[in-house]
Amino acid sequence: MTTSGAERHVPVLLEEAVAALAPCAGGVYLDATFGAGGYTRALLAREGTRVLALDRDPSAIRAGYALVEAAGGRLTLVEARFSELAEVAERMELTPLDGVVADIGVSSMQFDEAARGFSFRNDGPLDMRMEGRGPSAADIIADAEEEALADILYHYGEERASRRIARAIVKAREAGRIETTRALAQIIERAAPGKPGDIHPATKSFQALRIAVNDELGQLVAALGAAERALKAGGRLAVVTFHSLEDRIVKQFLAERSGRGETRSRRLPGEPIPPPPTFVSEGRQPVTPSDREIAANPRARSAKLRYATRTEAPARAMDEALARLARLPERVKGRR
Repeated sequence: MTTSGAERHVPVLLEEAVAALAPCAGGVYLDATFGAGGYTRALLAREGTRVLALDRDPSAIRAGYALVEAAGGRLTLVEARFSELAEVAERMELTPLDGVVADIGVSSMQFDEAARGFSFRNDGPLDMRMEGRGPSAADIIADAEEEALADILYHYGEERASRRIARAIVKAREAGRIETTRALAQIIERAAPGKPGDIHPATKSFQALRIAVNDELGQLVAALGAAERALKAGGRLAVVTFHSLEDRIVKQFLAERSGRGETRSRRLPGEPIPPPPTFVSEGRQPVTPSDREIAANPRARSAKLRYATRTEAPARAMDEALARLARLPERVKGRR
């Protein structure tokens, strides 16, 4: 019997994320990363709630039609990037929202489907496109100059051997286009072999390419600003991340928007008073999975949840320092 996507995909920090949202009867919530519908199902389980769910992956949208039917008009499912959440919610006349939840990253179904090319565990085409449009990972590997490729691996994958790996890729592609996940993983493994017990040598490089292909960090920065615009005063934002680059962006956004560390005594004379906080962040954060959840779902081990409550202050323009976290720097130094 074939296992459905919903059965194969276990939502991470589900109870904690829903608790952070504190859904109320009749509230309107947005699941910015529908996936297999785990967070959406939990929100619909609360009496009278209505959910707007987004996903940029057409296959996730198709798989969610049955849940739309079962929800009896309480679920609207839209193919869109989570950076577009404010515009979609406004178009659907569902703003302001009572809550927004987002699970950033690639779902288990995408990792497990070899044809999507997200993982090197099973051989498949070197694709990695969530929407199936635009340049693929194979295109980047074929076209990027060595320095640009090294920058991608170092900045988005935090790969210390980025120069060595980029050099090996450029040399290997002289013999022909690198088209499969296995071929790329083998090139990386030869260029920077790992030690026994370490993660696979290709892990960080594959992460980096996936982020670059889908502009994941840029989308995250835009989504945080969109949530700020779409939430009502008292509305909740909950974001689950899976690696340090994502968590750093969410942490810095909430710190800047909640005004933590901002006091008049720390500002220089004449320095303008900062705008009022747009979020209040409470409790010990980040929230991480329990040992029990990690034992049941090893993919949860790196997950972190951060959450906050919207204030009445008007939304702000995006901070340039935050936007820079999502971009490749002009020159990345310190690689070996």
